Amino acid sequence: MDRQSSTAKSCPTVAIIGLGTMGAGIADVMARSGREVIGIDTSDSAARAARTALEQSTRRSVERDKLTEQERADVLARFRVFPDLQAAADADLVIEVVPEHLELKTEIFEELDRICRPDAILATGTNALSVTRISAVTARPDRVLGLHFFNPAPAMKLVEVVSTVLTSPQAAEAVTRLANELGKSPVAVGDRPGFLADGLLFGYLNQAAAMYESRYASREDIDAAMRLGCGLPMGPLALLDLIGVDTAQTVLEAMYEASRDRLHAPAPILKQLTAAGLLGRKTGRGFYTYDSPGSPIVVADAATPDPGAEQAPARQVRSVGVAGSGTMATGIAEVFAKAGFDVVLVARSQEKADKAVGRLAKSLDRSVAKGRLTQEQRDEALGRVTADGSVDSFASVDLAVEAIAEDLEVKRALFTTFDKVCKPGAILATTTSSLPVIACASATSRPQDVIGMHFFNPAPAMKLVEVVRTVLTADDVHATVKGLCTALRKHPVDCADRAGFIVNALLFPYLNEAVKMLQSHYATVDDMDTAMKLGGGYPMGPFELLDVVGLDVSLAIQRVLHQEFREPGLAPAPLLEHLVAAGCLGRKSGRGFREHAKR
Repeated sequence: MDRQSSTAKSCPTVAIIGLGTMGAGIADVMARSGREVIGIDTSDSAARAARTALEQSTRRSVERDKLTEQERADVLARFRVFPDLQAAADADLVIEVVPEHLELKTEIFEELDRICRPDAILATGTNALSVTRISAVTARPDRVLGLHFFNPAPAMKLVEVVSTVLTSPQAAEAVTRLANELGKSPVAVGDRPGFLADGLLFGYLNQAAAMYESRYASREDIDAAMRLGCGLPMGPLALLDLIGVDTAQTVLEAMYEASRDRLHAPAPILKQLTAAGLLGRKTGRGFYTYDSPGSPIVVADAATPDPGAEQAPARQVRSVGVAGSGTMATGIAEVFAKAGFDVVLVARSQEKADKAVGRLAKSLDRSVAKGRLTQEQRDEALGRVTADGSVDSFASVDLAVEAIAEDLEVKRALFTTFDKVCKPGAILATTTSSLPVIACASATSRPQDVIGMHFFNPAPAMKLVEVVRTVLTADDVHATVKGLCTALRKHPVDCADRAGFIVNALLFPYLNEAVKMLQSHYATVDDMDTAMKLGGGYPMGPFELLDVVGLDVSLAIQRVLHQEFREPGLAPAPLLEHLVAAGCLGRKSGRGFREHAKR
């Protein structure tokens, strides 16, 4: 590569120290961009593995017609490997990605300070340690910053550019320009443990580990809940295995040391797994067991649920009553009707019930237009639905489902009515997303028949149902509802009767933490949304999601979580409370964290 074309690029020569998975991925990105790449690792096996990884990835690119054979040869020629730091002497940019140990990193930076050119930029790839403390060992802290790529580096678009109070604007601008040239999306952040994406992500992962450790829910149900309920690409426990349990432990320790927030104190199970050498995929076992170290293939182990386990005999359900006239009620009625159940949809008046069935009919029409239903299937489903203005019509139903507003006293009053109206043996279900199911059950004389069925909005599309049994729910009621979910082509997950169940208990503290970051002026709304979509693979950023859910709804759920667990870190962010008080509720009001066209 001639020098003239090199100098047209930011940082034409890049040295990468540490050729593990992350270092090899960054080397791949840099070499493909036309930069000279100096790989440095004291381990011959790591160096060989990095070379092999680049050979394999470029070979796949040739097979997919993304590179020619000559271009592949050029990329491979630009990647050279050396065993010592002296090879970085002429690099324009040095990126350190060795394991997360402060002593090791500071030792490397002290030596780089002696070896590298005065104008070279020195970057650490740390995601947990203080960039400021690392830079302090050098005589040129103005040229030191953090450059945090996400794994796998070739695929993930986000790059966090971490400046300390001493980092020069010119150094930050140079690596930001480099990230843009690489086709990445750089986000500027300050020096605090976890930075932006991990600062939001690891608190959520920690709470998921604690939830599993307390035996509140199985690992499979926790992961399925977050994938299907939030659209995440991977469940939290599987993600911990991918990241590395030891890495998570290190990041959380650093976050807790900085914040003293108990939500960041590593769950004991992380320390136990780390001490036992069960670090996740890289060792072949963590929260799950894999068929070999480094493999993504999960295999059965002692904690794997037995599909043949004996269950209580189920009750028979042929007819369903749905109480409510809102989006959730009509969606649930549609789900049951399409699955072949006779449905009575009851609202506070016949007029409201008729309008709800009219909306249901329009939803079925849209399914026909999109080819998801035939006209005959649409007519059959609609024919199974009856609108009524009185709960008295629930007298013969096998399952009564409450889908009204999240007001406990109103729900309890309805369950008292269910108790009087519904036949003996009928199952009584609430779709509450945050209130205690046992409080509804205690309003009846048959709490053994009461259970939670938390559908997600929109119910016809979302596959998840949280099945919430109380301490009094009968085994056959639980078995019946799980079987019903399967018949509805939904994925049931079991959880106990605790505020937030699985999804909201993990989701809303993460959203609340994002609001706290915003009010502390650590990052902008756009940067945080970008970070979680590009760095975490989330379908929506936290502020996009808050505006969709509704800030008033989010605040109510966060208050319930805080009241139940009494954790100071779960207290609603003051900014969230202020916006709700001002009537800024998100999309439905036209303004939340962003401006929206009024509906």
